[in-house]
Amino acid sequence: MAAKFAYTGSALLCFALIPGVGSANDDVIKQSQNARQWAMQAGNMANHRYSGLKQITKDNVKNLKVAWTFSTGVLRGHEGGPLVIGEMLYIHSPFPNKVFAIGLADQEIKWKYEPKQDPTVIPVMCCDTVNRGLAYAEGKIFLQQADTTLVALDAKSGKELWKIKNGDPKKGETNTNAPHIFKDKVITGISGGEFGVRGYVAAYDINSGKQVWKAFSTGPDNEMLMDPEKTMTWTDGKMAPVGKDSSIKTWQGDQWKIGGGTTWGWYSYDPKSNLMFYGSGNPSTWNPVQRPGDNKWSMTIWARDVDTGQAKWVYQMTPHDEWDFDGVNEMILADGINVKGKPRNVVVHFDRNGFGYTLDRNTGELLVAEKFDPKVNWATRVDMKTGRPQVVKQFSTQAQGADVNTKGICPAALGTKDQQPAAYNPANKLFYVPTNHVCMDYEPFKVEYTAGQPYVGATLSMYPAPGSHGGMGNFIVWDAGAGKIVQSKPEKFSVWSGALVTAGGVACYGTLEGYVKCVDANDVSKELYKFKTPSGIIGNLNTWEYKGKQYIGVLSGIGGWAGIGMAAGLEKDTDGLGAVGGYRELNKYTQLGGVLTVFSLP
Repeated sequence: MAAKFAYTGSALLCFALIPGVGSANDDVIKQSQNARQWAMQAGNMANHRYSGLKQITKDNVKNLKVAWTFSTGVLRGHEGGPLVIGEMLYIHSPFPNKVFAIGLADQEIKWKYEPKQDPTVIPVMCCDTVNRGLAYAEGKIFLQQADTTLVALDAKSGKELWKIKNGDPKKGETNTNAPHIFKDKVITGISGGEFGVRGYVAAYDINSGKQVWKAFSTGPDNEMLMDPEKTMTWTDGKMAPVGKDSSIKTWQGDQWKIGGGTTWGWYSYDPKSNLMFYGSGNPSTWNPVQRPGDNKWSMTIWARDVDTGQAKWVYQMTPHDEWDFDGVNEMILADGINVKGKPRNVVVHFDRNGFGYTLDRNTGELLVAEKFDPKVNWATRVDMKTGRPQVVKQFSTQAQGADVNTKGICPAALGTKDQQPAAYNPANKLFYVPTNHVCMDYEPFKVEYTAGQPYVGATLSMYPAPGSHGGMGNFIVWDAGAGKIVQSKPEKFSVWSGALVTAGGVACYGTLEGYVKCVDANDVSKELYKFKTPSGIIGNLNTWEYKGKQYIGVLSGIGGWAGIGMAAGLEKDTDGLGAVGGYRELNKYTQLGGVLTVFSLP
């Protein structure tokens, strides 16, 4: 039956056979098992972004045509993608976070929800007004608004069922992440690391909106829901307890209270172990000289019990981050990955710091840590015994000091990959990763903390990786067991869309110029299809079937960090936290927009 799972569109089908797994949320699992739908932002709880549909193949994908389009009526960056459940498609927009329910039969708007948010939240949003999408469960649509309001809507009518506040924008707290439904809880995080926000994840009851638990990334053990004797971490080549005050000891004074470690990325869930997996972001401020110590547990992979929020294990990827290598990127769960001749059930993470990590997802044991862009130079390698990266002094902003412009650091603060999610193909056990190929100059400076005001403390400038193909992106195929690039396809700009891979043998992604591209999943150098959408693509490609026909849909709308210069009218090379200089040329290729484009075969 294993082969059957690989082609049904959901590796989670096997969960239905595990005793007691029905409690994982029967409805969400049922909907995500149906390859004709796209019921979760990542396709399933394991974050595979894989579909078992195979009507569109590597032989006929060249014949794709636009079936229909829909304008959200909003400009700025459109991340995330549509959900498709039954006869309905649900789509969202950036601020003010509109929600549309569209009938697939006639593309008619069945209902629209437009929250009234205070526009003063916009200046508190670090890197554009993006939103990464909706969640669905048990007849409800869940929206996480920019102003931190979490809302449950009736999926049939759009009626507001409940709403709660998850944070306070006056403190710099906002939300850009998609909510996730695990069991009877909706899980959400917080944004605002550039405003000195103290990161956390929180779980709310899906029926009442009541908070069930809340777990911080930094601070006292009880507030992190961390047991000093039972929460484990990789130490001296083995797993060992984190020990008492493991976070507080690594900060100077009370700096942990404004320590960052925000949680605005993608989460995954393993019903068998009842663990959810996610990453915490960069420490605040970006000036490392001001915050001595490892700054735990920012920059960390977390495994938490969904019922209680208790941390089972943690692994800090970049202790004392000096480069804004945010750790929030998606955690992909995969079974039977061959590591040194032994099949392992793992969590795979492509970090902004340029290293691809493979860990045993039950124990937290570090198995693989290798560069997924050969231009990464800030560290030579990860010491597999200590788990610590071996930092190169030349590219250490701590070593060079404040008010010194450290040049030629690779990758840039954008990371070798930002939040744009990768895809996993269970048929060949390979990962399809949209990447940035960008380096930077980085000058830290002293900054004082004021609640609700930027707490960055660094000036950046970004540019294409020198001595390479001249572009700013690659679409790669990765072997997570060996920790090596199998294939790499260069792109002019960063690949900032979520990847999609299907049983039809195609992998698809979008580009910042606005192209949808589909390639041969077994040879990504073979570009099989290319179509120019109305705007640059930072959204994620999703696929579904309706009345016997397979569709592929994507939001185009330039923005996000890479497109914020165009979206916000910024001009200086160091504007947009340094992104404007590197991406200035985008003006020649695309324009602002906010359009869902849906493709099908004739």
